[in-house]
Amino acid sequence: MSMNSETLSKDPSAQQQRRQANMFLVRLQWVVILLLIAALLWLYISQQRFQHNVNEHLQGNEQVVSRLNEMDDRLFAMSQQTLPAPSTAATNSQAQNQLDLLRIQIQAADRLLADNNDSAAIELLRGLHWQLSQSSNEIAPALTVLIKQSLMKDIESLQARSSQPSPWQLQNLAIQNIQDFLHSHERATNTDANLNATTQQKSAATINLPASKSTVNMNLTRRQLTIHEVIMTLNLASQASNMREREQLVVYLSQARKQLQTLVAKDSASKASGLKAATNIKETPSTNDLQTKSSPTDIPEVIEWLDQLIVNAPKTTPLLTSQILNKAQR
Repeated sequence: MSMNSETLSKDPSAQQQRRQANMFLVRLQWVVILLLIAALLWLYISQQRFQHNVNEHLQGNEQVVSRLNEMDDRLFAMSQQTLPAPSTAATNSQAQNQLDLLRIQIQAADRLLADNNDSAAIELLRGLHWQLSQSSNEIAPALTVLIKQSLMKDIESLQARSSQPSPWQLQNLAIQNIQDFLHSHERATNTDANLNATTQQKSAATINLPASKSTVNMNLTRRQLTIHEVIMTLNLASQASNMREREQLVVYLSQARKQLQTLVAKDSASKASGLKAATNIKETPSTNDLQTKSSPTDIPEVIEWLDQLIVNAPKTTPLLTSQILNKAQR
């Protein structure tokens, strides 16, 4: 009897262990299944993203190709309207037509650069370089070599320029720094004026004289309005810089300088009446200083910054190939 009871007591524990093992295996199977499902979902999502990126890239290439084809069609149609006289030799007329078409295409590249589309301009120049390498090219060999060399120099120059901040971006950065300083200067001026008004009121009350708070508030209001006008003018200058409109940029920078000059004149008159004079004499900052300095420190330095921005306003440089084609035409 004792042996049978021990066997019965051990059997349930063995069955329980089998059940636990089966449950563990089932759970392990579900975990593996879930992991497989998750892996399949991840692979599917990755494949969809990759396919989406490829489709976008292909669509972008198709758009560029279609635009170039449309441009070539228009340029070809324009070139057909300026055919040479019938008396001109066939080879010379063909070479002249190709030169005229090449000039129009280079003008299109200049326009793309003016629109800040450097990548499309580079692709167009590469296409022109390939076009000159074809057997259908009738342009004189010496001029073809010269044009191809200039095209490569233009492409290398544009690639190097695209990897660095443009002068227009540096102009915008300097304008932003000036605006940040004017905002902080306006707040500091408001605080100082309030302290001065309080001091004058206390002094006037001590000697029984009327306080000049209204005059201080009027001067403060005029100064604040002038600074606000300068900030708004600099916003217009920044927009002109973004549009690469050099003339408009210089006009707005000069206008901001003229507005700030009134504050400097008022400050000089106040100092002549007995206010504390400035102790630091600043030198005119160079272009590198404007790129490395975080912000100006006072209104005269802001005017010096504006002078440098006006003098160093970016200019749109034509392509070297465009200059060579113009010389060849003359």
